[in-house]
Amino acid sequence: MIPRYGEPPETGRRYRRRHGVYGVLWRDGRILLTHQTEPHPEFQLPGGGIDPGESPLQALHREVREETGWRIAPQRRLGAFRRFTYMPEYDLWAEKLCTIYLARPLRPIAPPSEPGHSAHWLHPADAARQVGNPGDAAFVIGVMRKILS
Repeated sequence: MIPRYGEPPETGRRYRRRHGVYGVLWRDGRILLTHQTEPHPEFQLPGGGIDPGESPLQALHREVREETGWRIAPQRRLGAFRRFTYMPEYDLWAEKLCTIYLARPLRPIAPPSEPGHSAHWLHPADAARQVGNPGDAAFVIGVMRKILS
């Protein structure tokens, strides 16, 4: 069973399942996050939806590049969680199935190409407090405990 973080689904509401992939990007004791300005300002783990014909790792590379401008080397799959949310950019109520990878940022290759996104390096404890959903925070805390212990 995939754990759920955040609000439970609303009774009677239809949700569309959306598969996505996200990265805890750890390097030199800090975590690389993306800050998205719309639809509301929020720090997030870089990542997003998997396009048709894309593998999860291809999507992770593409999303991280678009949202941070960095090239990465995925290290391992950490797990998955689901959350129920409204996605105003798609006018969609979604059950997001989020697969999380630990990845190492290798080098910046360009500024973020995704409008309204910027890349930020944070101390892991700050990253866990700043990310906009409890699933992201749980995975940041899990990585922090493993790496720093």
